[in-house]
Amino acid sequence: MFGFKKELKKYNYSKEELESFQYAKIATDSGVIWIKLFNQDTPNTVSNFAFLANDGFYNDLIFHRVIPGFMAQGGCPEGSGTGGPDWAIECETNSQNQIHNKGSLSMAHAGPNTGGSQFFLCFVPCPHLDGQHTVFGGIEESDSESFTVLDNIKQSDKIISIKISKDRD
Repeated sequence: MFGFKKELKKYNYSKEELESFQYAKIATDSGVIWIKLFNQDTPNTVSNFAFLANDGFYNDLIFHRVIPGFMAQGGCPEGSGTGGPDWAIECETNSQNQIHNKGSLSMAHAGPNTGGSQFFLCFVPCPHLDGQHTVFGGIEESDSESFTVLDNIKQSDKIISIKISKDRD
């Protein structure tokens, strides 16, 4: 992720496959967070996240960076914030829904077009990140249980698994 240029990966899922990437169920030490994915607005970022999740990449990783009043970041296989896959993806910051609200799921990166596996969940609105990081999903406003789990994430909490589905189970 840092210090060198990686090949940019593009996904070519069919319309039907992409349509099946509606929700991410993030099981954590604190409980489950349901994320509505923005598969139409940010198809490559959602595809990348779904590919990694479906491959078990995120299983048993931790939230390696948690800043109260800001965000919780996870998805680093090293647990330090320096790891990721052997590729990067382009930012999709010019699409719809690029507002960092409480509960937004956004791609972490070390500069434009360097994101890979690391993501963050906003604890509060973060307008200074709008247009800088790809927002590719979020907790639905009516989902108080997911917001409660989000509010309870602590440093080094485990991401037990991330499952991608067409419907909420």
